[in-house]
Amino acid sequence: MSKGYASNYRIVLLATGLFVCFGALGARLFWLHVVDRDDLLKTIARARQNLIRETARRGDIRDARGGILATSSSLLKVGVDPFALRATDENKWPELAKLLELRESELRRIFLKQYREEVASPGAAPASPSPAAFTVNLNLPLSVPATANSSAPAGEEDETVLEAGANETAPKKIRWAVLRRDVSEKTYAEIDKLRVKGVYAERYYHRSYPNNQLAAHLLGFVNREGDATSGIEAEADFYLRGQDGWRVGERDGRGGELPQFLTRQIPAAHGYSVTLSIDLIVQDIVEQELALIAERYEPLKASIIVSDPRTGFILGLANTPTFNLNQYYKVPKDEMERMKNAAVADIYEPGSVFKIVPVAAGLEERVIKPDTIFNCALDKVMHRGALRSLPAEDHYMGDLTVSEIISHSSNKGAAQIGVLLGEERLYQYARAFGFGGKLGFPVGGEVPGILHPYRKWSAVDITRIPMGHTVSSTVLQMHQAMCVIAADGVLLRPQLISEIRDASNDTVFRYDRAVISRAVSVQTARTVATMLMGVARVGGTAPEAAIEGYDVAGKTGTTQKLIDGKYSSRHHIASFVGFFPALKPQIAISVVVDDADHRAPNGIAYGAKIAAPSFKRIGERLISVRNIQPAVPPAPAPAVIAANTSAEGHR
Repeated sequence: MSKGYASNYRIVLLATGLFVCFGALGARLFWLHVVDRDDLLKTIARARQNLIRETARRGDIRDARGGILATSSSLLKVGVDPFALRATDENKWPELAKLLELRESELRRIFLKQYREEVASPGAAPASPSPAAFTVNLNLPLSVPATANSSAPAGEEDETVLEAGANETAPKKIRWAVLRRDVSEKTYAEIDKLRVKGVYAERYYHRSYPNNQLAAHLLGFVNREGDATSGIEAEADFYLRGQDGWRVGERDGRGGELPQFLTRQIPAAHGYSVTLSIDLIVQDIVEQELALIAERYEPLKASIIVSDPRTGFILGLANTPTFNLNQYYKVPKDEMERMKNAAVADIYEPGSVFKIVPVAAGLEERVIKPDTIFNCALDKVMHRGALRSLPAEDHYMGDLTVSEIISHSSNKGAAQIGVLLGEERLYQYARAFGFGGKLGFPVGGEVPGILHPYRKWSAVDITRIPMGHTVSSTVLQMHQAMCVIAADGVLLRPQLISEIRDASNDTVFRYDRAVISRAVSVQTARTVATMLMGVARVGGTAPEAAIEGYDVAGKTGTTQKLIDGKYSSRHHIASFVGFFPALKPQIAISVVVDDADHRAPNGIAYGAKIAAPSFKRIGERLISVRNIQPAVPPAPAPAVIAANTSAEGHR
């Protein structure tokens, strides 16, 4: 019979068991809190630490009148974690689909697809559950990728965050699938009111260009990865991009932020805005004219530049063909050339427009005067003890003054002026006018052109370079060289950015007129400008450039293109570069058209016939836009007569 008491053996056994359990627990606690303490704290810190990036807004690009050329708008990328959805929210799905502009069937497909169809082990069966097996999981989604692939459709798996299964052969859970990438703030506010659990959004800034292709080659663009690739976007990226902010805190077991444990915060610094010297109205006029040239003549390409020659600031610059900045990714691979800024990245032989250089140099060096007479019927001249052949003319020209050499565009006359100067002086003045070197235009892709050192010139170069052969320039270089004459003899840096403003719209930096060098004296520049007025008058090579009530100074160019190493008589580059009013310049315009011969009158694209009329049309439209006043009371405008094509010839 039991005495009602436990035996001593049982008591000792129970006590020993309790002692061992509590001893093991104590040892484990000691191990965790003392021995492994540092390693565990690091693991916990990594698990609970929450680093959240705050994206900075990229600054705007504006024109001289304040119009927006490029801007960043706040958009939201909306997605879903299928495992966080609640069955009780299913009645809200139709309204959500409507707000997202998705078919309800498509929304349901994305919502109910919880697993990726493929499995890691080849040949394994898909493990996607059926819609009937809908389950609810309150876990929040994993972090969302920062960059959206805007080309992929909603729900595409390259935009999903996947969670691995228990083993390699198990299907992977989809923890984030994109529903739509470009939801506005207003629309998301309506979505948020639905309170559909599992539907989340990531805010980002989308770069857009309100005017589509306008000023495309100047602005450049920001690609899908957020990288500025060209133009002002790339060159002024330091100012535009801003600095992302961030904050460090802790998160709970479900991934939610715990604001009370915020340890450090650096606010985002939004990018500065950049104001350009471009005038949207002028730019639009330029691009309309290029569209007309493209339609009428179907050239390989064409470029137009408009600037204020007194300051060097560009008012409009464009090329054709061009592209839409908002759809840059749609340009076919075989047409990528259209994305290049041809006005600064392509070179051509400027032809007779270059004649302003030897004439200005000859006047500056006092080897000629405006009324100096040259025999332009000669075939050869003596130079450095040898006879040098002179270039051909398209028709007979006898004795001409220097002024007539300019107005009639005589090749032989320009060559003889070059011989008087000699190789070294001609080369030095060509460099002083900006040829053979970069001008520092801030859009990227600028090339220096070709002007070989005079010691490497061939025997005939001294008679060919003065007429614009064996020298190559960009359209911008030729434009700035003409602006030397308009700017009283100084070579100005072509400017595009006028000022930088911070996020509070306060000016932090302003760009001013920048002189690269003095090429010729004020008197020489004004003398050449006076002679250039004869080009756009009756008897000159381009009366088509005349603007009623204004004196126009300019020069035509009709250059044979090099085809397979030989000058072609069927392919030309037509140009007209000038400014007005001639005696008080306010606007400089360059028009260069490449290979428009097949649609040109008589099959030859003369500068007077192709480029000069464009100069006139642009100039006439700019008079009211820029409030251009005549330098002197207007004289009766001479009647515009048909150009003497034989006088234009190779110029």
